[in-house]
Amino acid sequence: MTTGGATTGPFEAVVLAAGTGSRFGGGKLLAPWGEGVLLDAAVAAAFAAPVRMVTVVTGADADRVAAAARTFAERAGQAGRLGVVHAPDYAEGMGASLRAGAAALPSGAGGVFVFLGDMPRVPHGLAADLAAAVRAGAAAAAPVFAGRRGNPVLLGADLIPQLLALSGDSGARSILQALGPGLALVEAPDDGVLFDVDERGDLEGG
Repeated sequence: MTTGGATTGPFEAVVLAAGTGSRFGGGKLLAPWGEGVLLDAAVAAAFAAPVRMVTVVTGADADRVAAAARTFAERAGQAGRLGVVHAPDYAEGMGASLRAGAAALPSGAGGVFVFLGDMPRVPHGLAADLAAAVRAGAAAAAPVFAGRRGNPVLLGADLIPQLLALSGDSGARSILQALGPGLALVEAPDDGVLFDVDERGDLEGG
């Protein structure tokens, strides 16, 4: 909710982990990364954010992705802060995943961070800066590096209903583009906000 232009209520996080990873050849989020699998790094970044709960949205390979998320959360001592929701229409694209994640949010959320499951190098301190921008009155906040907007993004409470109306594969891009100066841009410390894993060769970036 918002009060006097500033957001109140706890933030939540969703991690979009529903894609088929077709360019990767399938099984992308369960590919080895660091000491675990690719999904672990994205979930770790979400847990490091100032959020109440982290909800992983599954789609393709749902059972294995959900199991991986729960295994990591238990290992990190965060099992009580993890939720998992399935997007049955995940093949539609990112819009379906965001709808499922937004529908699972508890009432009274002050906003929602959107993390992408295939982005394993997000700087952990960044989320606090995004949160500060929204707490100060921005409708949403996104990181930028070298002039390029990246992820994760934080959408304030007033924008959550728009997530429920998304379709296609453009994600929240249309929502952010419509905000104009209402979107706070936060400088990121490195290119982890731009790096994602699309093909197997991208794993070498870890």
